[in-house]
Amino acid sequence: MPLRMSLLDTLTDEARKTQVIQDCCTLIDSEVADKKGLGGMAIKAGYKAVQGVKPGFVRNVVHDLLPDFATALDPIHAEAKQQGQPVAGYFRDQSGRVAEALLGITDAKAEHASNGVVKGAYKKLRPTAKKNVESAVPRLGQLIETHAP
Repeated sequence: MPLRMSLLDTLTDEARKTQVIQDCCTLIDSEVADKKGLGGMAIKAGYKAVQGVKPGFVRNVVHDLLPDFATALDPIHAEAKQQGQPVAGYFRDQSGRVAEALLGITDAKAEHASNGVVKGAYKKLRPTAKKNVESAVPRLGQLIETHAP
């Protein structure tokens, strides 16, 4: 049986990295656009504030976090593959674990952020972050299934 490439190696491979980053940015934009109500207004306002930090800020953050995210999600991805399950479905079933893996990284990054706008927006949105990340997991699973079949 051939060795499985890690999710890090797959998603950061130079031949696909640019498209992975673009797809991640599209996923984030779609998730923010789908938010409704007062909570959605807060998320949209926070996202707009973060986007205003500097042009390409979100893309740069995705670029910088992609290796950490891929590493954190690799064990869950490997489980799906070992069990012969579609990644998107397995991620959906494991949405709490996926969210915790990703939020562990962003929590550490936000704590050390030097930009006050970014740190403030994250702190304001963090209490509802797990629920919001969990709602994005189906799209994330599909993205990973597309780029790491």
